[in-house]
Amino acid sequence: MKKIAIVTMGVKLNNENGYTRFRFLAEFLAAQGYDVDLLTTSFQHWAKKQRNLESIEKDTYPFNLRFIPEPGYKKNIDVRRLWSHRIAAKNLKKMLVEYGDYDLIYCEIPPNDVALAAAKFAKDNNIPFVVDVNDLWPEAMHMVIDIPIISNILFYPLFRSAEKVYNLCSGVVGTSDEYTGRPFKRSNRDIPKATVYVGNELRQFDEGAAINMPHIEKSSDEFWVSYAGTIGTSYDIKTMIQAADVLKKRGYKDICFKILGGGPLKEELESYAKTLTGNVEFVGYAPYEKMAAYLKKSDILVNSFVKKAPQSIVTKIGDYLAAGKPMINTCSSIEFRNKVISDGFGINIEAEDMTILADAVLELYNDEEKRNQMGYRARAVAEEQFDRPCSYNKIVQLMEELLKKDSM
Repeated sequence: MKKIAIVTMGVKLNNENGYTRFRFLAEFLAAQGYDVDLLTTSFQHWAKKQRNLESIEKDTYPFNLRFIPEPGYKKNIDVRRLWSHRIAAKNLKKMLVEYGDYDLIYCEIPPNDVALAAAKFAKDNNIPFVVDVNDLWPEAMHMVIDIPIISNILFYPLFRSAEKVYNLCSGVVGTSDEYTGRPFKRSNRDIPKATVYVGNELRQFDEGAAINMPHIEKSSDEFWVSYAGTIGTSYDIKTMIQAADVLKKRGYKDICFKILGGGPLKEELESYAKTLTGNVEFVGYAPYEKMAAYLKKSDILVNSFVKKAPQSIVTKIGDYLAAGKPMINTCSSIEFRNKVISDGFGINIEAEDMTILADAVLELYNDEEKRNQMGYRARAVAEEQFDRPCSYNKIVQLMEELLKKDSM
């Protein structure tokens, strides 16, 4: 039985908020006969507090669960976060030495320090190391702190650590083609690679939506334009609020904007919405099954990003597509904008322009046939490309290729 370590600082356990990509992968590999250790942090990123390890460990898992001690931090963009990750990387190194009889290590990046600790251990012990690229540091941070020359100096350590990780990896998995290609940007290496979208489990999405939809009230004369996700710097919720105001002033009282989720700008934007006339409701954080129901009850979904946002094909896309609704996309990623058009599930517009967004909403509002066609294509793409029980086989195949090569 091959033993695999999955290293992630952002996995959802118990009833926490967070990402499920790496937990699903751990369960998926365990079901196929692998001995899996899931190594994650003692600190809960979304709650910004230490985990209740005793409660989490009462649950049963088909994999071994190990917690990396990490002091934690208060903000997403914070020097203390980088310091916290550095401590976590040192503790991961100790943990790998203690439990590290692994045949392969699979690790997300970022955080860069943690990934580098795992990569160096794999190199020192001559075992395959697969990096899962699900964001780009420091590229993403330039959006928040973009000062000529100073930002380059400030973020150079992150750039250097990322390059070291990419040079040490044996294989690459990315959550978009852009992310998959990043490790090869400065080094054209001949190693296995695969793009595997974050995705979701359609069965879980559909079951959760079916249970919760009867409990979500929506009158027959309401038209919902919805967003689900983080309410933070990268996400252009302000323009959605302004577009709602534009539409209300044009006389469209039935168009309602629903904002699901939480984040550092939620209170500020909620207060701002109250100064305008648009129909905007901040639903707050909704458990996954309830969120699925809201998406399916909606008429249009907005993938709303600011112009400078570096994100590509993010976590929420799988859920948006699963809902079978047309999408208005403001994300600047060329890869995703091309996908919106080629796969036919939505329209692209320029970000940060309330009039353009209001006009795009009205274009779909007035064309039910187009909405239905785009919604049908969205669901088809979800089934073909984003359903984890199918799409994650590509990760397993990449791992098996490396394990086979390593045993020769």
